[in-house]
Amino acid sequence: MSIISRFKDIMASNINALLDKAENPEKMIDQYLRNLNSDLGKVKAETASVMAEEQRSKRVAAECQEDMEKMERYAIKALEAGNEGDARKFLEKKATLSAKLTELQAAYQLASANALQMKQMHDKLVADIGELESRRNMLKAKWSVAKTQERMNKLGASAAHSDQSISAFGRMEEKVNRALDEANAMAELNARPKDDIADLTAKYDEPRNDVEDELAALKERMKNNE
Repeated sequence: MSIISRFKDIMASNINALLDKAENPEKMIDQYLRNLNSDLGKVKAETASVMAEEQRSKRVAAECQEDMEKMERYAIKALEAGNEGDARKFLEKKATLSAKLTELQAAYQLASANALQMKQMHDKLVADIGELESRRNMLKAKWSVAKTQERMNKLGASAAHSDQSISAFGRMEEKVNRALDEANAMAELNARPKDDIADLTAKYDEPRNDVEDELAALKERMKNNE
């Protein structure tokens, strides 16, 4: 009955716990399904064998019980016929069969317990496979979302680094602008002082009338031509 020992781990297994330990659940889900379906085939074959043994043990024990009852009936018939010696032989055979029946019943009880355990293993394995198959797409979808979130987190970190670079660039731009303003101010201070007297006197000079001057010149030219 090594098969029972082999599949005790299956009875105690927890698929969710196994998946928690997996490095890549998306790949491990399919692998677990393949493993479990392979185990299911072995469990089915062994369960059928154990159940057949249970039925054989039950049948042999029942046959032994029937033989005992038959010996008792023959013993009664022998006594009714006045053959006590024959009746004794029939009862001795019945006693032998009774001892054998005890052994057969013990064997049947063991076979029945083994069959029950194997059927429990089989049923649990079928349930586990059904659960995993029904949740396969959901688990894969969750894994895909988790990987996407992980990539987004990495991109977020890169974006944060870009913000730092932009902030540093802004500080450098401010420093350059400040240096340029200081240079322009120094250039203005170093320029030659401007003489404002000419502009100031022109303010108070009589305004020139170019039209009157041209008209006077034209009259003088006409006069000379006469």
